[in-house]
Parts: sequence; structure tokens; C-alpha cells
Amino acid sequence: MQIKNISGSLKIICPLWQSPKRCYDDTILFPKIIDFMKALGDFLAIILFFVIYTTTKNIIWATIAATVVGVLQAAYTWLTVKKLSAMQWVSLVMVVGFGGLTILLDDPVYIMFKTTVICWLTGAAVLVAQLMGKNGVKLLMGSEITLPEKVWTNLSYAWAIFFFIMGLVNLAIAYPFTKEQVDVWAKYKMYGYIPLTLIFSIGQALYIAKFLPKETGE
Repeated sequence: MQIKNISGSLKIICPLWQSPKRCYDDTILFPKIIDFMKALGDFLAIILFFVIYTTTKNIIWATIAATVVGVLQAAYTWLTVKKLSAMQWVSLVMVVGFGGLTILLDDPVYIMFKTTVICWLTGAAVLVAQLMGKNGVKLLMGSEITLPEKVWTNLSYAWAIFFFIMGLVNLAIAYPFTKEQVDVWAKYKMYGYIPLTLIFSIGQALYIAKFLPKETGE
């Protein structure tokens, strides 16, 4: 075994057949794979909900499918890294809680309102952390990304604004939260929410890339 010392106290134990640098890269990359799988799971839930609803026009079956995906996603994360972040716990509770209410009461208002609640909670958490002197975006992305503090601050406010607006848009599309409005809302989630989230993510990545340290030869 080889031991790679990272930032003083943190040590990563590597197999003999793997170089310390490759081992370190994999250790840093693995959480990012988990983050990617979570985002993929979120989109999969939306896509599955849309497909089942447009096929059956049954809000209950569509909600059951989306809820199952949310639970399986959380279970996969737990089994893989042995923990869920605070936001992942909140998301799981929202998925099961709001989804369960829609299923039990046969009322789409809960599953439709869930998106706004999650967006606003995410935006509020990032904003409150920033105002308290802690950057939520930096904590989520991990310390392996080195950026100027001003950039982290800009990202933090961008997240807060984006999720607040997305919550408002969801309310506007879902209102008046009737079964007749579910068709419009489902199409927005598929053709509006996903593309807007991807555009924001790509814009964020391009912005971050401008400030990443230049690589130097080893």
C-alpha cells in the first residue's frame, strides 16, 4: 500500500498498483460522480413522471414513479458513500412527503408545489450561509476547486437568485394547482425546467473555468 499525504493530516491509502497521483485523482473524482448521478436521478424522475403522465394521464401513477426514483436515488447515495448531505435529506423528505400526500389524497397540488419548496429552500440555504460568512456553493463543490473568494460569492448569489426565480416560475406555471393544469405543468418540467437548469449549470461551469488556476508542468 502507498500512503498519499494530502493537506497535512488527511491521508489517502492507495493500492500498490495505483500511483499516488491517480489514487488522489480518483478520490477527488468519486464524489463528483456521485453528484452527477444525483443530478441524473433528478432529471430521470422528471422524465419518468412526464412519460407516465402523458401516456396514462394518471397523476397518481406518475407521482409513484417519481417518488420511487427519488427514494432509490437516496438509497444509492447512502449505500455508496454511507451518508446523505443535509440538502439530500431535505430533498428526500420533500419527495416522500409531498409525493405521498398527492398519492394518498389524489390531489396534484402537493407534487406541483414541491418544486417551488425545494427551489426556495436551496436558494435560502445558500443565501443565509453567505450572509453568515460561509459559502454554501463552495461547501457543495468541495475544497478541491480553488477560486478567488469574490468568484465564490458571485456564485452564491447567482444560485440564490436562480432558485428563487425557478420557484416563482414553477408557481406561475402550476397555478391554480388543478388536475387540468397538470398537463401544462408536466410539459414545463420536461421542456422548461430541465433545459433552464442545464443552461444555468453550463453558464456556471464556463464562469468557473475563467478563474481556475493554470496548470503547470509536474
